[in-house]
Amino acid sequence: MNTEILTLLKIIVSAAFVDNIILARYIGLCPYIGMSSSVANSIGMGMAVTFVMVLASIVTWVLWNYIFVPLGLEYLRIMVFILVIATLVQLVEILLKKNVPNLYRAMGIYLPLITTNCAILAVTFLGVDYGYTLLQVVVYSISVALGFTVALVLLAGIRERLRMARVPRFWQGYPIVFVATCLLAIAFLGFKGLVK
Repeated sequence: MNTEILTLLKIIVSAAFVDNIILARYIGLCPYIGMSSSVANSIGMGMAVTFVMVLASIVTWVLWNYIFVPLGLEYLRIMVFILVIATLVQLVEILLKKNVPNLYRAMGIYLPLITTNCAILAVTFLGVDYGYTLLQVVVYSISVALGFTVALVLLAGIRERLRMARVPRFWQGYPIVFVATCLLAIAFLGFKGLVK
């Protein structure tokens, strides 16, 4: 098998499952907990995060490789990467408000909080820190977003089932959500041996 294809497959499996941004790295927990109350909202949040994550990774990779490194401006990375993410989130917010108002209302405060979602910033940093090519950065960011969405939808499904379950009063609400998240993280540990 071609080594480039094999490398891309390793990136996909590693980013989505082995090093899942939520369940293995514990990054991006605010929207994960906040938007996992229903499967529909989780899918919408996953799509919004995917859009922002992929575009932010492409833009920041281009800026890093063609402007920051050649001009010695590496110290501006955090500020510029956050500015790129904030701009893309504004674009998503405008598009959702105009085209999908129900999802826009359901996301509420969590939509503008994508700007400060550390998972997106981490992916932009990791894409350049790992020395990925542009194609690898695109595959990596899509895979991380896929892993983010899978974790979000899994927790949303569990939370929907828990609403009908007889949960002791002291476990209701966020305590049982965190227990479910811990169990999901343990389940994802089973993927650890897939990529070497």
